[in-house]
Amino acid sequence: MTAVTDQDHADDTDRTDHADHTDHTDRAAHPADHAEETVSGDGGGGGAPVEDDAVDAVDAVDAVDAVDAVEVAEVVETEDVVEAVEPEGSGRGDSCGRTDSSSGAWDDGLIARRVNETAGGAPVAVVEARGAGAPVAAPLAYDGALRSRLDALRELVGLSRTRLDSRTLSEAGRVLDEAAARRRLSGQHTVVAIAGATGSGKSQLFNSLAGVTISETGVRRPTTAAPIACSWSDGSASLIERLGIPPRLRRRPLQSAEMEAQLRGLVLVDLPDHDSAAVQHREQVDRVLALVDAVIWVVDPEKYADAVLHERYLRPMAGHAEVMFVVLNQIDRLPGEATEQVLDDLRRLLDEDGIALGEYGEPGATVLALSALTGDGVGELREALGQFVAERGAAARRISADVDAAAWRLRPVYATGRRTGLSEEARDEFAVRLADAVGATAAGEAAERAWLRNANRACGTPWLRLWRWYQDRLEPVTGRLPLRAQAEEEATARQRVEQAVRTVADRASAGLPAPWAQAVREAAVRGSQGLPEALDELAARAGLPPGRPPRPGWWPAAVLAQASMTLLQVVGGLWLVGQIVGFMAPNLGVPVLLMVAGIIGGPLVEWSCRIAARGPARRYGMEAERRLREAAAGCGRARVLDPVAAELLRYREVREQYGRVLGVEAGVR
Repeated sequence: MTAVTDQDHADDTDRTDHADHTDHTDRAAHPADHAEETVSGDGGGGGAPVEDDAVDAVDAVDAVDAVDAVEVAEVVETEDVVEAVEPEGSGRGDSCGRTDSSSGAWDDGLIARRVNETAGGAPVAVVEARGAGAPVAAPLAYDGALRSRLDALRELVGLSRTRLDSRTLSEAGRVLDEAAARRRLSGQHTVVAIAGATGSGKSQLFNSLAGVTISETGVRRPTTAAPIACSWSDGSASLIERLGIPPRLRRRPLQSAEMEAQLRGLVLVDLPDHDSAAVQHREQVDRVLALVDAVIWVVDPEKYADAVLHERYLRPMAGHAEVMFVVLNQIDRLPGEATEQVLDDLRRLLDEDGIALGEYGEPGATVLALSALTGDGVGELREALGQFVAERGAAARRISADVDAAAWRLRPVYATGRRTGLSEEARDEFAVRLADAVGATAAGEAAERAWLRNANRACGTPWLRLWRWYQDRLEPVTGRLPLRAQAEEEATARQRVEQAVRTVADRASAGLPAPWAQAVREAAVRGSQGLPEALDELAARAGLPPGRPPRPGWWPAAVLAQASMTLLQVVGGLWLVGQIVGFMAPNLGVPVLLMVAGIIGGPLVEWSCRIAARGPARRYGMEAERRLREAAAGCGRARVLDPVAAELLRYREVREQYGRVLGVEAGVR
C-alpha cells in the first residue's frame, strides 16, 4: 500500500519522480487514471521510481480527512506487496522505496510517528494488507458445556425435522451454522461492533479508540454508509471477511506499545446508523450484529430512550448482556449532575428491557458515560475493552447467548407445564371400548348359553329333546337371520371404534405442544384405518371355539342316569302292554311304579344337571369373553396405542434434548 502526505511532497521536491503530480482529490475520484503511477522512496540521495511490475493489483480507496490540515494523499491496496514512504535512514525500504512483504510487519506506526515528528498533525489511517506471510491465529475452542449444548441442539433439530416446519427450526439452524463457522476462525481475536443511532457520535468514538481518523464524521446524515473494520493485531483477516467487509474498508489503528498491549486481539467495526433512512444500511447493521462477538451501543442524551433502539435491538438481545456495552456519549453537552441523572434513567430502561447490568461484580452489560469529542471517559472504555478482549471468552459467551435465545424461541414447541403421556387408565378404557365395540360381553353370554344348551341336550329327557328338534324344524330360516339388525349392529360397532380412537388420541395429546399433539392424533388416525375389519375378524376367530363346548367329568353319570329313567319308562310301558294283551299276569302296581319313577326321575335329572351346569357354563362364557377382550386389546395396542406411544417417546426424547440445550440435565416439562 502507498501512503503519501503533503509533508512528503514538500520534502521530496528535489527528487527525481514523474513530471506530473496530480491532485490527490482528483486521484481518489479517478483511480483508474493513476493505476500505474509510482512514488519515489527515501533511499540515500535521489530515489528511483517504483517498477510497474512490483504491484500485483491496485485498488483506490476513499480519502479520509486528517486533523490539523494533514490530508491523506492516497491509499492503495495490493495483494502481496505493501509500499510506504519511509523517513530517510529508516532502513526499512529498499532502493526502490518498496517494503519487504515477507516481514508481515505494519508500516502505519512509522507513518504515524513521521507525521507527528515532521508535521505535528494527527496520524492517518492505513489499509490492512493481506500478505502471504501473515500469521494464522489458532481457531476458537469451545468448552465442554457449550460444546455439549451445541451437540444437543444439533440432535434436537435432527429429531424435530419431521415434526416441525423449517421456519420454526431456521433460527436454531442459523445458530449452529454460525457457531461452526466462528469455531473455525481465530480464537485470539474478539470482534466488537460499534452501533448507534444517527448523530450519536459512534464514528467519532470509533476514531478515538483507534487513535487515528478512520471513519468519516460530519453533519451529513447518514455519514457511515458501510461497515469499517479496524484490527489491533494480525491474523484477523478471516474474521473480517466473514463480516463481508471488503479490503478497502479495513484499517489499522495508531501503532503504539501501550495501545498494542492494551487492545491486542481487538477487531473494532463501525456500523452504519441502525435508524438510517437507507434500508440497505439497516440491513447491514442487522447482518453484522448477528456475526460479531460483542457490541458497543452508543447513545446520546437526546435519543437514549428511543423506542426503535429498545424494542428492535436491546430488548430482543437482553440475553446477550454479558457481551454488550452501553455507552452514553456526548456528556460534554450535559450540565452539572445531569450526566448521573441520564445514566440512572438509562439503567432503568435497560432493566425494563431485561438486560442485566454488570454491577457489583455480577455478569451483565457494562454501562459507561463518556465524550468522544473531549476524550472524557474514553480511557475508561478502552480499559474495559482491554480487559474484555484479554479474557478471550466473548465469542463463546455470544454463541452461548445465541443458543439460549434460540432455545427460548423453541420453548412453545417443546416445553409444557403439564404432565404428558398416556396413563394406564386411558389404556384400559380404550381396551374396554374396543371390547364393547367387538361385542365381547355378548360373545361371552353366547358361549355360556351354548354350554348350557349342550348340557341340556346331553342330560335332557329324550322326549323334550325330540320336541325341541321339532320346534327348530318348524322355525322359518329368515327368522334366524335378522339382516337389518346385523347391518345396524356393524355400523354401531364402527362408530364405537372411531369414538374410542378419538378419545384415546385426545387423552394422549393433552398438554403436548401443538406440533407433537398433531403428530399423536395423526398416528392414532392412521392406526385406526382398517381397525373395525380387523376386530370383526378377531371376533369370528377368537369368539366361540369350533365344535361343542367341553364336557365336565360328571356328564357321563348324568347321561347314564337319564338313560336309566328312560329305560324305566320303557320297561314299565312294555309291562303294562303285555298285561293288556294277556301276555303277562295282571299286576298294575309294579309297571306303574316303574313308569312313574322314569317320568318323574327324567326331568329331575335334567333339572339337577342344569343347576350343576351353571357354574361351568359361566366360567366358559367368561373365558370366551376374556379371550375376545384380550384379542381386541392386542389389536388396538398394535394398531393405535403403539404408534401413539412411539410419538410420545419421540417427544420425550426431544424434550430431554431440549433440556440439555438449556443446560438442565433432568429435562423440562
